[in-house]
Amino acid sequence: MEIPSKYDPNRVEEHWYTYWMKHDFFSSKPDDREPYTIVIPPPNVTGVLHMGHMLNNTIQDVLIRRARLMGKNACWVPGADHAAIATEAKVVAKLKEDGIEKSDLTREEFLKHVWDWTDEYGGVIFKQLEKLGCSLDWKRKKFTMDDDMSASVIKVFVDLYEKGLIYRGYRMVNWDPEAKTTLSDEEVVHEERQGTLYYLAYQIEGSDEKVTIATTRPETILGDTAICINPNDERYRHLKGKKAIVPICNRVIPIIEDEYVDIEFGTGCLKVTPAHDENDKNLGDKHGLEVIDIFNEDATLNSYGLQYQGKDRFIVRKEISKELEENGFLVKTEQHINKVGTSERTKAVIEPRLSDQWFLKMEGLAKPALDAVLKNGEVKLYPKKFENTYRHWMENIRDWNISRQLWWGQQIPAYYYGDDKNDFVVAESKEEALKKAQAKNPKIQESDLRQDPDALDTWFSSWLWPISVFDGILNPDNEEINYYYPTSDLVTGPDILFFWVARMIVAGYEYQGKRPFENVYLTGLVRDKQRRKMSKQLGNSPDALKLMKDFGADGVRVGLLLSSAAGNDLMFDEALCQQGKNFANKIWNAFRLVKGWEVADLPQPEAAKIGIDWYTAKFNQTLAEIEDHFSKYRISDALMAIYKLVWDDFCSWLLEIVKPAYQQPIDETTLSAVIHLFEENLKLLHPFMPFLTEEVWQHIAQRTPEQALIISNWPKVAEVNTDLISDFDFAAEVISGIRTIRKEKNIAQKEGLELSILNSGKISAQMDAIITKLGNITHIETVDKGLDGALSFRVKNNEYFIPIGGAIDIEAEIKKITDELTYTKGFLQSVQKKLSNERFVSNAPEKVVAIEKKKASDAEAKIETLEKSLASLG
Repeated sequence: MEIPSKYDPNRVEEHWYTYWMKHDFFSSKPDDREPYTIVIPPPNVTGVLHMGHMLNNTIQDVLIRRARLMGKNACWVPGADHAAIATEAKVVAKLKEDGIEKSDLTREEFLKHVWDWTDEYGGVIFKQLEKLGCSLDWKRKKFTMDDDMSASVIKVFVDLYEKGLIYRGYRMVNWDPEAKTTLSDEEVVHEERQGTLYYLAYQIEGSDEKVTIATTRPETILGDTAICINPNDERYRHLKGKKAIVPICNRVIPIIEDEYVDIEFGTGCLKVTPAHDENDKNLGDKHGLEVIDIFNEDATLNSYGLQYQGKDRFIVRKEISKELEENGFLVKTEQHINKVGTSERTKAVIEPRLSDQWFLKMEGLAKPALDAVLKNGEVKLYPKKFENTYRHWMENIRDWNISRQLWWGQQIPAYYYGDDKNDFVVAESKEEALKKAQAKNPKIQESDLRQDPDALDTWFSSWLWPISVFDGILNPDNEEINYYYPTSDLVTGPDILFFWVARMIVAGYEYQGKRPFENVYLTGLVRDKQRRKMSKQLGNSPDALKLMKDFGADGVRVGLLLSSAAGNDLMFDEALCQQGKNFANKIWNAFRLVKGWEVADLPQPEAAKIGIDWYTAKFNQTLAEIEDHFSKYRISDALMAIYKLVWDDFCSWLLEIVKPAYQQPIDETTLSAVIHLFEENLKLLHPFMPFLTEEVWQHIAQRTPEQALIISNWPKVAEVNTDLISDFDFAAEVISGIRTIRKEKNIAQKEGLELSILNSGKISAQMDAIITKLGNITHIETVDKGLDGALSFRVKNNEYFIPIGGAIDIEAEIKKITDELTYTKGFLQSVQKKLSNERFVSNAPEKVVAIEKKKASDAEAKIETLEKSLASLG
């Protein structure tokens, strides 16, 4: 194959992804190898690739490709999540554009629209993951709404209900008025917001007296059913047993006493609105108060809202406060910071609402999952700092509200057969439900059964993901679940540590009696250079496909990982992708250089032999470091170690050491060794840069599919010759000293120089051949005293002299050094003058004084060096 002069990622990437797919390199079946399994965190079915996905899936692909190279049976399961709230909201919005209301459709008609939507937009993200190079087993692709996945969810619901862990309860829930559904506590984000505290006067019935209460939500007074005072509050003791009149609606309500009221907070009088506050609901239950719900499901006011009926709660807040003021009920207002619950999905302000919902008791289920992470270490979190977050969630766990007022998702398998809300049975199918209902009442017909209209929380399907993708719920002892489960690693974001990770651990112990995965790698959030979270609203989230087009998929993968430490937020900068692209070009040019050498039957030069031995030692040392980084999930550190090995040690040192003279051939032994080391480099690089490495690998030699890089062997750690490495490091400093003198004195590289060593420490002569070649040294000798008329430099305890002879103009060099010496002495004098000024020393900050002292000592050292150089030239 002809080697192109430039690396073209757009051509290469499509070619090799097609090749890998054609030869089935991504697919996995149970066999006698050790399995290595990752299940993808399923993205939203209609989602598109954003920076978080790119980081997360790059890390997963690195781990999978490395495991494949290590000879493990690597299985990476792809799939998508039905994302009930997000998807239903999008479809409702689309129907509205077409003039159709959801309420005008039957459930079946609406679901047909949703399936059409997912068929049209679903799968876009999978194509984008292919572009990124993700080696997923596409034959295993799953969707949380697949028939078998849904059947697994329903089976688990029935099982947990029969165990007494799922129950139906009339509770105060988090209501999202935009999505028109309940949310679990974990889906509510609490934000501090600037609000207003309204002080309102309530008339005491039958008197001129008024009591003042403070509220942040004046619109809810229309749902007030009591005023509560503390029985120990002497200010209000005379009001015991009396009644008050609610402003505007003129409802007469009792004044009740309860020690729940904080005497010190506000006015010490509390308005009680049981329908719209959880604490008020508890007070209402205790005192037998009426419950008046003033809101519709979209948070507009209902008939209890009187003249405000049909208006949004926030509009009513403004209008009612104005009416209260005009009628003398508004005493005063104050600015007030309070925590407001918002929907994680729609960002709408949450409304506490009383509703019949389904709940899962979590306390007992959570214990094995808590112990797995914090006691016996069966599941490890990386970084470890997230264990505290996990502990907090799991030790304070509340019952999980698993019902959602949506149609998209698994419909709750509860069937009602009578007028009472408790007349229901729970079953996996309507046929099974009929049998159970007839056991209670033989007259019931199938037509009498009405299935609960609510759907299950999306997380209630995805918590089964590592089990259900291998059919471990419906067939708990099948070959695949026994082989692939528990899975190996999970890579996800810390924002869903509780929503998803903790619940999967709970489900794993409940339904398989084992952990679902061994290691959880929690990535950071991707932010922009200004540390802002990436979002559509800010317009700071780059187009993933454009990035890959501009920098190549490998360049983007490297760019993301170079800036990504585990669990720390990633400051993304396109310059890092450019660095990744430059690295790809560096490797490509190194490959073209090596392939461009002609071979001849020559003896191997000593420098080349030592250079190859040194690089082999350096490779093994770096490989051990890389293995350590991988064991601690420091993926970025592993990449940086490989980056330095290839860029610095291989390209900048080894290739320079072995490179034949201009238009001269290279010996066979050296070339074979260099190509072997190049191939070993490609193996280490492959998980990070799969396309470039496969392209170079296939250009190095004609390969059969069985010899493809993707399924070759990961290098094994060998013994490291540390003496050779330290000798080379020393030699590299010597070469740098020679190069500095050449640069400073404008001595061309082609001009040979002599080198004398004043040796006051032990030095190995085995690197002389490398120093000779890279420094273009004609002769090396050891001397017992310094040379006059020579330029010098020091490495550790050794001093090196280069006799200058005709290489430089001595007079010009003396003038140059003298000028620099004069300037440096003048500079030292000015600094010393400043330091001798007592006022400056006593008044200036310590740091400033220290900087000036450092300037003085640096100048003194420089003067000494310049005077020595001048003396040697004189």
